[in-house]
Amino acid sequence: MRFANGAGPTARVLILGGTGEARALARELAGRPGLHVTSSLAGRVRRPQLPPGDVRVGGFGGADGLADWLRRERVRAVVDATHPFARTITDNAVRAARRAGCPLLVLRRPAWEPGPGDDWRPVPSMPAAAALLPELGERVFLTTGRQGLAHFAELDLHFLVRAVDPPEPPLPPRTSVLLARGPFSVDDELALLREHRIDVLVSKNSGGSMTSAKLTAARELGLPVVMVQRPPQPDAPSAGTVDQAVAWLDDVLRDHAG
Repeated sequence: MRFANGAGPTARVLILGGTGEARALARELAGRPGLHVTSSLAGRVRRPQLPPGDVRVGGFGGADGLADWLRRERVRAVVDATHPFARTITDNAVRAARRAGCPLLVLRRPAWEPGPGDDWRPVPSMPAAAALLPELGERVFLTTGRQGLAHFAELDLHFLVRAVDPPEPPLPPRTSVLLARGPFSVDDELALLREHRIDVLVSKNSGGSMTSAKLTAARELGLPVVMVQRPPQPDAPSAGTVDQAVAWLDDVLRDHAG
């Protein structure tokens, strides 16, 4: 697909990123004639994996600030490819795009689904996950990232916390921190669970292949998985793959040019 016909040299697209899908979309669009792509990162990771093209790091100042930026930069389309649990960013993006009259697409990888042999305990929130843990085991593998750990801080359990960057307090009193970035293999996850004698795994339902090996390992070891469900999808057009997002952009830019 090419955007040269009709889109003109100033067709600007904003990708709200930080995910593998956002980087893949930026790679797909990089260097296309008649298109200028800016990827925006929230700046929460100290050494983020940067996509090709222009990169903007830091917030916009809420929905109003983003709407002003979209108008000032004359952005033709926005793709929100943030993490499925980045609810505040997504809500601000949807409101800002509407105020600026700018088409917006939410790009979300499909959620994980339990299969035969899985012992998933779905919960609606991190506090609900913390409330469920004491009845499931003493040794917890917490893979929800470095934010939100305060919900577990009062639990007298042993936690192995895996995150990209060091988490900030408050933390549970018995916490070991493992700094690592996916992807992870099933063999490595099995070895980790056995080494730390894990009784239960806690995960957000992020979807994707980067960290799904932990779920396979938990299934093979017969471990329960406390699965935090995603927040509701916003009222906006959505896509589940990069190819679908590219097709949506093609239609939007063609309609705009016409």
